[in-house]
Amino acid sequence: PSRRRSCTHNRRVPMAFSELETKRCECDIVRFMERRRPPLHIRPLLDLGSRITGQSVAIFEVRPRWDREAEILEIPVAKVTYVRTKGMWRIFWMRKDRRWHAYQPHAEARSLAEALAVVDQDDRCCFFG
Repeated sequence: PSRRRSCTHNRRVPMAFSELETKRCECDIVRFMERRRPPLHIRPLLDLGSRITGQSVAIFEVRPRWDREAEILEIPVAKVTYVRTKGMWRIFWMRKDRRWHAYQPHAEARSLAEALAVVDQDDRCCFFG
């Protein structure tokens, strides 16, 4: 039997983006993906994907599992979260402890496009190695 928390009133669920905000995010993500995705012939073996969930944009590698090629894996690359109260985007990378950590020295950006440019540049080789 699964255990569920019965008390969720203290948990804050971020407000989702409006339709207009979602379209703006999608446009920025498309521009980022056009720059970063591998060539077409490589994509069955290695590709990039994205997902908007709540106030966050996740960027991840998509690749078949090495020992079971029919199983497709999504390997986290970056997470960018909008903090509405500050009007800022926070940039995170996943360390080997499998937790998201603020990307230093550039942990915040004023726009999603700016945040994705930081991820694209990857000065510290945290996102793409």
